[in-house]
Amino acid sequence: MAIFIDENTKLLVQGITGRDGSFHTWQMMEYGTNVVGGVTPGKGGQSFDGPDGKKVPIFDDMEEAVQATGANASVIYVPPAFAADAVMEATEAGVDLVVAITEGIPVLDMTRVYPFVKEHGTRLLGPNCPGLLSPGRSKVGIMPGQITSKGNVGVVSRSGTLTYEVVYQLTQAGLGESTCIGIGGDPIIGTNFIDTLQAFEADDQTEAVVMIGEIGGTDEQEAAAFVKEHMSKPVVGFIAGQTAPPGRRMGHAGAIISGSAGTAAEKMKAFEDHGIGVARRPSDVVGLIRDAL
Repeated sequence: MAIFIDENTKLLVQGITGRDGSFHTWQMMEYGTNVVGGVTPGKGGQSFDGPDGKKVPIFDDMEEAVQATGANASVIYVPPAFAADAVMEATEAGVDLVVAITEGIPVLDMTRVYPFVKEHGTRLLGPNCPGLLSPGRSKVGIMPGQITSKGNVGVVSRSGTLTYEVVYQLTQAGLGESTCIGIGGDPIIGTNFIDTLQAFEADDQTEAVVMIGEIGGTDEQEAAAFVKEHMSKPVVGFIAGQTAPPGRRMGHAGAIISGSAGTAAEKMKAFEDHGIGVARRPSDVVGLIRDAL
Protein backbone atom coordinates (compact mmCIF):
# COMPACT_ATOMS: atom_id res chain seq x y z
CA MET A 1 0.00 0.00 0.00
CA ALA A 2 0.88 3.68 0.19
CA ILE A 3 -0.79 6.77 1.62
CA PHE A 4 -2.76 9.51 -0.15
CA ILE A 5 -1.71 8.48 -3.71
CA ASP A 6 -1.19 5.20 -5.57
CA GLU A 7 -1.64 3.66 -9.02
CA ASN A 8 -5.37 4.51 -8.86
CA THR A 9 -4.72 8.26 -8.63
CA LYS A 10 -6.15 10.17 -11.59
CA LEU A 11 -4.47 13.55 -11.65
CA LEU A 12 -5.41 16.95 -13.07
CA VAL A 13 -2.77 19.68 -13.38
CA GLN A 14 -3.98 23.23 -12.71
CA GLY A 15 -1.70 25.58 -14.60
CA ILE A 16 -0.55 22.88 -17.02
CA THR A 17 0.45 25.35 -19.76
CA GLY A 18 2.73 27.48 -17.57
CA ARG A 19 6.50 27.05 -17.37
CA ASP A 20 6.54 25.06 -14.12
CA GLY A 21 3.28 23.27 -14.80
CA SER A 22 4.32 21.97 -18.20
CA PHE A 23 7.80 20.94 -17.05
CA HIS A 24 6.59 18.99 -14.05
CA THR A 25 3.61 17.49 -15.90
CA TRP A 26 6.10 15.92 -18.29
CA GLN A 27 8.16 14.65 -15.33
CA MET A 28 5.11 13.18 -13.60
CA MET A 29 3.90 11.45 -16.75
CA GLU A 30 7.38 10.11 -17.41
CA TYR A 31 7.44 8.65 -13.90
CA GLY A 32 4.18 6.85 -14.58
CA THR A 33 1.62 9.08 -12.87
CA ASN A 34 -1.81 8.85 -14.47
CA VAL A 35 -2.22 12.48 -15.56
CA VAL A 36 -5.70 12.61 -17.11
CA GLY A 37 -5.89 16.30 -17.99
CA GLY A 38 -4.99 19.87 -17.26
CA VAL A 39 -6.79 23.14 -16.55
CA THR A 40 -5.89 26.57 -17.90
CA PRO A 41 -8.74 29.10 -18.31
CA GLY A 42 -9.08 30.14 -21.95
CA LYS A 43 -7.16 27.17 -23.32
CA GLY A 44 -9.87 24.53 -23.16
CA GLY A 45 -9.95 22.24 -26.18
CA GLN A 46 -6.18 22.21 -26.57
CA SER A 47 -3.97 19.32 -25.46
CA PHE A 48 -0.68 18.84 -23.67
CA ASP A 49 1.97 16.78 -25.43
CA GLY A 50 3.61 14.42 -22.98
CA PRO A 51 6.33 11.76 -23.25
CA ASP A 52 6.02 8.84 -25.68
CA GLY A 53 3.54 10.76 -27.81
CA LYS A 54 0.87 10.76 -25.11
CA LYS A 55 -1.53 13.70 -25.17
CA VAL A 56 -3.81 14.86 -22.37
CA PRO A 57 -6.75 17.24 -22.81
CA ILE A 58 -6.84 20.78 -21.43
CA PHE A 59 -10.02 22.23 -19.93
CA ASP A 60 -11.16 25.72 -19.01
CA ASP A 61 -12.29 24.87 -15.48
CA MET A 62 -12.05 22.13 -12.88
CA GLU A 63 -15.73 21.16 -12.84
CA GLU A 64 -15.65 20.34 -16.55
CA ALA A 65 -12.31 18.55 -16.20
CA VAL A 66 -13.44 16.31 -13.33
CA GLN A 67 -16.69 15.41 -15.08
CA ALA A 68 -14.85 14.50 -18.29
CA THR A 69 -11.95 12.55 -16.75
CA GLY A 70 -13.13 11.16 -13.41
CA ALA A 71 -10.09 12.72 -11.74
CA ASN A 72 -9.70 12.29 -7.99
CA ALA A 73 -6.63 14.50 -7.41
CA SER A 74 -5.25 17.85 -8.49
CA VAL A 75 -1.86 19.54 -8.35
CA ILE A 76 -1.55 23.32 -8.51
CA TYR A 77 1.14 25.25 -10.38
CA VAL A 78 -0.71 28.56 -10.35
CA PRO A 79 0.77 32.00 -9.44
CA PRO A 80 0.29 33.00 -5.76
CA ALA A 81 -2.39 35.63 -6.48
CA PHE A 82 -4.68 33.00 -8.00
CA ALA A 83 -3.64 29.85 -6.14
CA ALA A 84 -6.14 30.13 -3.29
CA ASP A 85 -9.01 30.32 -5.76
CA ALA A 86 -7.53 27.34 -7.62
CA VAL A 87 -7.55 25.27 -4.42
CA MET A 88 -11.18 26.14 -3.73
CA GLU A 89 -12.17 25.47 -7.34
CA ALA A 90 -10.60 22.00 -7.15
CA THR A 91 -12.32 21.38 -3.82
CA GLU A 92 -15.72 22.37 -5.20
CA ALA A 93 -15.14 20.11 -8.21
CA GLY A 94 -15.01 17.15 -5.84
CA VAL A 95 -11.46 15.80 -5.98
CA ASP A 96 -10.23 13.96 -2.87
CA LEU A 97 -6.71 15.41 -2.83
CA VAL A 98 -5.37 18.86 -3.74
CA VAL A 99 -1.60 19.41 -3.76
CA ALA A 100 -0.60 23.08 -3.75
CA ILE A 101 3.00 23.46 -4.91
CA THR A 102 2.75 27.27 -5.17
CA GLU A 103 4.95 29.30 -2.84
CA GLY A 104 4.00 32.74 -1.60
CA ILE A 105 0.22 32.38 -1.18
CA PRO A 106 -0.79 35.17 1.24
CA VAL A 107 -1.57 33.93 4.74
CA LEU A 108 -4.82 35.90 4.67
CA ASP A 109 -5.90 33.87 1.63
CA MET A 110 -5.11 30.64 3.48
CA THR A 111 -7.35 31.67 6.37
CA ARG A 112 -10.21 31.37 3.88
CA VAL A 113 -8.95 28.23 2.17
CA TYR A 114 -8.24 26.11 5.24
CA PRO A 115 -11.79 26.02 6.68
CA PHE A 116 -13.22 25.67 3.17
CA VAL A 117 -11.34 22.46 2.36
CA LYS A 118 -11.98 21.03 5.83
CA GLU A 119 -15.71 21.68 5.46
CA HIS A 120 -15.74 19.82 2.14
CA GLY A 121 -13.66 16.89 3.43
CA THR A 122 -10.90 17.43 0.86
CA ARG A 123 -7.30 16.69 1.76
CA LEU A 124 -5.03 19.66 1.00
CA LEU A 125 -1.28 19.17 0.93
CA GLY A 126 0.73 22.39 1.10
CA PRO A 127 0.93 25.13 0.02
CA ASN A 128 4.64 25.75 -0.54
CA CYS A 129 5.41 22.05 -0.64
CA PRO A 130 7.17 19.61 -2.99
CA GLY A 131 4.20 17.25 -3.09
CA LEU A 132 4.40 13.52 -2.54
CA LEU A 133 5.61 10.34 -4.17
CA SER A 134 4.74 6.68 -3.66
CA PRO A 135 7.64 4.81 -5.32
CA GLY A 136 6.61 2.69 -8.28
CA ARG A 137 3.03 3.93 -8.06
CA SER A 138 2.57 7.66 -8.48
CA LYS A 139 4.30 11.02 -8.17
CA VAL A 140 2.39 14.26 -7.61
CA GLY A 141 4.50 17.40 -7.43
CA ILE A 142 8.17 18.15 -7.94
CA MET A 143 10.03 15.39 -6.06
CA PRO A 144 12.77 13.73 -8.14
CA GLY A 145 11.61 10.18 -8.76
CA GLN A 146 15.06 8.80 -9.55
CA ILE A 147 16.24 9.03 -5.92
CA THR A 148 13.41 6.89 -4.55
CA SER A 149 12.87 3.14 -4.32
CA LYS A 150 9.96 1.05 -3.14
CA GLY A 151 10.22 -0.02 0.47
CA ASN A 152 8.68 0.24 3.92
CA VAL A 153 9.92 3.57 5.35
CA GLY A 154 7.51 6.50 5.38
CA VAL A 155 9.02 9.97 5.14
CA VAL A 156 7.28 13.20 6.15
CA SER A 157 8.96 16.59 6.16
CA ARG A 158 8.43 20.33 6.36
CA SER A 159 11.42 20.82 4.06
CA GLY A 160 11.55 19.89 0.38
CA THR A 161 15.29 19.62 -0.12
CA LEU A 162 15.84 17.83 3.19
CA THR A 163 13.22 15.32 2.10
CA TYR A 164 15.30 14.61 -1.00
CA GLU A 165 18.49 14.32 1.05
CA VAL A 166 17.04 11.80 3.50
CA VAL A 167 15.24 9.81 0.81
CA TYR A 168 18.49 9.58 -1.18
CA GLN A 169 20.34 8.37 1.92
CA LEU A 170 17.68 5.70 2.56
CA THR A 171 17.68 4.53 -1.06
CA GLN A 172 21.48 4.33 -1.20
CA ALA A 173 21.42 2.21 1.96
CA GLY A 174 18.89 -0.22 0.45
CA LEU A 175 16.04 1.05 2.62
CA GLY A 176 13.20 1.98 0.27
CA GLU A 177 10.22 4.20 0.95
CA SER A 178 6.46 3.58 1.13
CA THR A 179 5.48 7.22 0.57
CA CYS A 180 7.54 10.42 0.72
CA ILE A 181 5.61 13.57 1.67
CA GLY A 182 6.55 17.23 1.97
CA ILE A 183 3.84 18.97 3.98
CA GLY A 184 5.13 22.51 3.36
CA GLY A 185 6.66 25.19 5.54
CA ASP A 186 4.02 27.92 5.50
CA PRO A 187 2.27 29.08 8.71
CA ILE A 188 -1.07 27.61 7.50
CA ILE A 189 -0.97 24.26 5.69
CA GLY A 190 -3.65 21.74 4.93
CA THR A 191 -2.00 18.53 6.18
CA ASN A 192 0.26 18.47 9.23
CA PHE A 193 2.60 15.95 10.83
CA ILE A 194 -0.12 14.29 12.90
CA ASP A 195 -2.41 13.82 9.88
CA THR A 196 0.42 12.08 8.04
CA LEU A 197 1.57 10.00 11.02
CA GLN A 198 -2.00 8.72 11.44
CA ALA A 199 -2.02 7.61 7.81
CA PHE A 200 1.39 5.91 8.11
CA GLU A 201 0.27 4.10 11.27
CA ALA A 202 -2.72 2.69 9.36
CA ASP A 203 -0.68 1.74 6.28
CA ASP A 204 0.26 -1.94 6.00
CA GLN A 205 3.36 -1.26 3.92
CA THR A 206 4.93 1.31 6.26
CA GLU A 207 7.02 -0.23 9.06
CA ALA A 208 8.91 2.85 10.26
CA VAL A 209 8.69 6.62 9.77
CA VAL A 210 11.19 9.45 9.37
CA MET A 211 9.88 12.84 10.50
CA ILE A 212 11.89 15.90 9.42
CA GLY A 213 11.04 19.10 11.24
CA GLU A 214 12.49 22.58 11.49
CA ILE A 215 12.56 25.54 13.82
CA GLY A 216 9.42 27.59 14.41
CA GLY A 217 6.04 26.75 15.90
CA THR A 218 5.09 23.71 17.95
CA ASP A 219 4.01 21.19 15.30
CA GLU A 220 6.93 18.87 16.03
CA GLN A 221 6.25 18.86 19.78
CA GLU A 222 2.59 18.02 19.21
CA ALA A 223 3.58 15.30 16.75
CA ALA A 224 6.01 13.83 19.29
CA ALA A 225 3.22 13.55 21.86
CA PHE A 226 1.02 11.87 19.24
CA VAL A 227 3.77 9.36 18.45
CA LYS A 228 4.11 8.33 22.10
CA GLU A 229 0.37 8.00 22.66
CA HIS A 230 -0.90 6.57 19.39
CA MET A 231 1.83 5.00 17.26
CA SER A 232 3.05 1.42 17.42
CA LYS A 233 5.58 1.92 14.61
CA PRO A 234 9.03 3.37 15.32
CA VAL A 235 9.62 7.01 14.39
CA VAL A 236 12.97 8.75 14.03
CA GLY A 237 13.44 12.47 13.56
CA PHE A 238 15.69 15.29 12.44
CA ILE A 239 15.30 19.00 13.16
CA ALA A 240 16.72 21.57 10.74
CA GLY A 241 17.96 24.94 11.95
CA GLN A 242 20.03 23.85 14.93
CA THR A 243 22.28 26.93 14.62
CA ALA A 244 19.59 29.47 13.68
CA PRO A 245 19.53 32.71 15.74
CA PRO A 246 16.30 33.48 17.65
CA GLY A 247 13.95 36.08 16.18
CA ARG A 248 15.06 35.69 12.60
CA ARG A 249 13.05 33.87 9.93
CA MET A 250 15.13 31.15 8.33
CA GLY A 251 13.90 29.70 5.04
CA HIS A 252 10.20 28.92 5.27
CA ALA A 253 7.58 31.44 6.33
CA GLY A 254 6.82 29.33 9.39
CA ALA A 255 10.47 28.88 10.39
CA ILE A 256 10.82 31.66 12.94
CA ILE A 257 11.73 31.14 16.57
CA SER A 258 9.41 32.87 19.04
CA GLY A 259 10.47 32.47 22.64
CA SER A 260 11.79 29.00 23.50
CA ALA A 261 9.03 26.86 21.94
CA GLY A 262 10.34 27.05 18.40
CA THR A 263 14.02 26.29 18.93
CA ALA A 264 15.71 23.22 17.52
CA ALA A 265 16.93 22.25 21.00
CA GLU A 266 13.41 22.31 22.42
CA LYS A 267 12.05 20.22 19.57
CA MET A 268 14.89 17.68 19.76
CA LYS A 269 14.30 17.33 23.50
CA ALA A 270 10.60 16.75 22.85
CA PHE A 271 11.50 14.00 20.37
CA GLU A 272 13.83 12.31 22.85
CA ASP A 273 11.34 12.62 25.72
CA HIS A 274 8.69 10.87 23.63
CA GLY A 275 10.81 7.99 22.41
CA ILE A 276 11.75 9.34 18.98
CA GLY A 277 15.34 8.69 17.92
CA VAL A 278 17.00 11.99 17.00
CA ALA A 279 19.48 12.36 14.15
CA ARG A 280 22.07 15.11 14.57
CA ARG A 281 22.76 15.07 10.81
CA PRO A 282 20.55 13.87 7.92
CA SER A 283 23.01 11.03 7.25
CA ASP A 284 22.38 9.66 10.76
CA VAL A 285 18.80 8.77 9.80
CA VAL A 286 19.87 5.54 8.07
CA GLY A 287 21.48 4.09 11.21
CA LEU A 288 18.50 5.06 13.37
CA ILE A 289 16.04 3.44 10.94
CA ARG A 290 18.12 0.26 10.79
CA ASP A 291 18.16 0.07 14.57
CA ALA A 292 14.42 0.75 14.74
CA LEU A 293 13.62 -2.02 12.26
